[in-house]
Amino acid sequence: MNLANKITMIRVFLIPFFLICLLMTFPGSRLLALAIFIVASLTDALDGYVARHYEMVTNFGKFVDPLADKLLVASALIAFVGLSYLPSWIVIVILAREFAISGLRTIAVEAGVVIAASIWGKLKTISQMLLIVLVLLLPYLPTSFANLATVFSYIVVLVTVLSGADYMYKAKDLLKWR
Repeated sequence: MNLANKITMIRVFLIPFFLICLLMTFPGSRLLALAIFIVASLTDALDGYVARHYEMVTNFGKFVDPLADKLLVASALIAFVGLSYLPSWIVIVILAREFAISGLRTIAVEAGVVIAASIWGKLKTISQMLLIVLVLLLPYLPTSFANLATVFSYIVVLVTVLSGADYMYKAKDLLKWR
């Protein structure tokens, strides 16, 4: 396993620690969860940089990197619903998009087509991670930021839907009934 893939695996390894800190209520647990989430999120940029810069791109990495992102974000968002930090409909829309695009990518692989990450996909991931950070920070911010978090969550849903639509449009030929 090369360095880029090891960095990706660190992100996966951090997920249970993030969830434990998020769901437990010991002093400083939420701030620790925030710190772990930020470190895990930064590994996303780092593993991609290392893979491209040092020519360490592998099929394993192509599969596990986006999966690690989905696991990290989905874990946080599902926990947020359980903690009543976010409404369930927001998480359902985000997860539905993830399942749909994962299915689309599977169809593409079977057809021998590579669907590269688009700018919309990158914006989607970044906006979702920023939303999670914002939600984790809310208790430490003035109450007026609660409205900002609500507005930003709607923006994240919009970006998520647009990124899904972008992928579907680009792969429309794969989706034709035969």
